Amino acid sequence: MSKANSTNQRSSTNPRNSRNSRNSTNCRDAPPREAFAIVKDPEDPRTWKLLHHTRAIFDALQGRLDIEKTVDWGRAQIAVAALSPAGYLGERVEASGEDIIKAARHLANHYEKAGRPVPDTLGALI
Repeated sequence: MSKANSTNQRSSTNPRNSRNSRNSTNCRDAPPREAFAIVKDPEDPRTWKLLHHTRAIFDALQGRLDIEKTVDWGRAQIAVAALSPAGYLGERVEASGEDIIKAARHLANHYEKAGRPVPDTLGALI
């Protein structure tokens, strides 16, 4: 078996790589879609981009914690940079202009609710 086929076979049997991974017993291993600023297809985790919440989001989704308390501000800063034209480490997130604006609004909302100044990058996008 070639290396490429071996890799594909392994990934296709991994429950985290299946379209139904949210229903697998390992669903707590991967962040839920609500932890991302861009969710192109809610059923396809490969389309979820810009993770910016901690694992505590699982508690928030069950009503045990305010979701705003789960924002990971380090990741949020990286997400903001990735939305900018210059990108994070020189690479802008691959997304439509509409998705970039929605993500900018989403992140700006977190900053506002936390009483933090909205980064200029987000202000320029929204």
